[in-house]
Amino acid sequence: MAAVLGIDIGTSSIKAMLLDMEKGVAATEAKAYGVDIPARGYAEQDPQVWWESLLEILHRLRRNHPSVYQEVSAVGFSGQMHGLVLTDRSGVPVRPAILWLDQRAEEQLDRIHHVLSREEMGEVFRNNVSSGFAFPSLLWVKEREPEVFSEAVRLLCPKDYVRLKMTGKTGAEVVDASSTGIFATAERDWAWEMIRRFSLPEELFPPVHESGEIAGEITEECARLTGLRKGIPVIFGSGDQPAQSIGNGVTGPGKLISNIGTGGQISAYISQPVYDTELRTNTFCHAVPGAYTIFGATLCAGMSMNWTKNQLFHLESYDAVNEEASAVSPGSGGLLYLPYLSGERTPHMNPGARGMFFGMTLGQGRGHFLRAVMEGVSYSLKDCLRILQGLGVDAAEIIASGGGASSLLWLQIQADIFGKPVHACTVKEQACLGSCILAAAGTGMLDSLEEGCRRFVTMSDRVYEPVSEHAGIYEDGYEKFRRLYERTADLM
Repeated sequence: MAAVLGIDIGTSSIKAMLLDMEKGVAATEAKAYGVDIPARGYAEQDPQVWWESLLEILHRLRRNHPSVYQEVSAVGFSGQMHGLVLTDRSGVPVRPAILWLDQRAEEQLDRIHHVLSREEMGEVFRNNVSSGFAFPSLLWVKEREPEVFSEAVRLLCPKDYVRLKMTGKTGAEVVDASSTGIFATAERDWAWEMIRRFSLPEELFPPVHESGEIAGEITEECARLTGLRKGIPVIFGSGDQPAQSIGNGVTGPGKLISNIGTGGQISAYISQPVYDTELRTNTFCHAVPGAYTIFGATLCAGMSMNWTKNQLFHLESYDAVNEEASAVSPGSGGLLYLPYLSGERTPHMNPGARGMFFGMTLGQGRGHFLRAVMEGVSYSLKDCLRILQGLGVDAAEIIASGGGASSLLWLQIQADIFGKPVHACTVKEQACLGSCILAAAGTGMLDSLEEGCRRFVTMSDRVYEPVSEHAGIYEDGYEKFRRLYERTADLM
């Protein structure tokens, strides 16, 4: 019996999955942690928290599933994208990681947009450079923390740091590297001309590899701390968006994924680096060799619900959220929610965008607010879907992913607002599963990614069809949602 370990370093938690190559998913474990906000607009995490949290959940897997754990023969990774980890020569972080939610580098972002035209960014990056991307964050560190910057010798993304702890080797892979904002996406390499133009040390940027390539092996120290065998191959891994795409069985064109995690995306596989010339979407390298992914992103998807649940209403469980929201009719009694709690990407690309509830009346209760959040996030994802459709990227149905796919109500709301049937994968941790499949294929335990998807990805029998009676309500709601931003953007 052989097994694979998949690790997903998320924004709000770290997860690990044991995949038995004969029987399928054997176990998953997770450990939650918070985002540090030392000042307004900042969002950081101590990389040591990821490592210590990983050791804890691996200890649980080893204790509770010893027979599968001892058969682990490959390790794969998935991780939150865009974040900046800077390490010294010993591989020790020189400061906390700056996350994708961070908004501090507005001055640096303005300068990037002043120096680079939209056409240049599109041709080279295939993306707009946004707040929270490693590129402007790196410029901020260089200018605001020069002593710290002088100690840095390597730029890593979050999962790259954890992989370094396990293998002792640094490196980058195409998915996360393309999400930093200073990457020549079509060439699948760093944008060296831009790196020189902004006077950044070239040695900061490690060699780039494909996601499924072997990055190194479990070291003796890692084996001592985790109980994994020394010498197990470890692949470079992938940013979380393409990893969850593979975990949903998408390794080719013709399918759309709606992911509601901390953030949210509508994504698709593309064979060429097509991009929106207005730079309202992101085109990054895919974990599938030679392929790309295009998606629109909303920054506060599941985070909007988490904030509403915990900060506004202090509810104990998501079961309570779904129960109360389900008691409210579609349209939430005219209540609208803009999910722009930390700025917004698609379609506005506006770090200054702000969230709001609009249309409150005395007749509304807690359930109206909870349902309005689900509808508002889904409206924002429809903004993303419309842009992809305008680029000729579409599908007859949508696969729902992330924590939002655990809510039956939210699945139905998505079907109604998108006007398409919605399916969901039976395995809930799709990014973990995708990292397992990547590792198995990358180390020869599987013949291909497609074989892994056929064997281990299964979809629920239930399909959420759009309800025709809800179409008019949500068309009207979506139009008001769009106009609400347009009419208040100057106030934001």
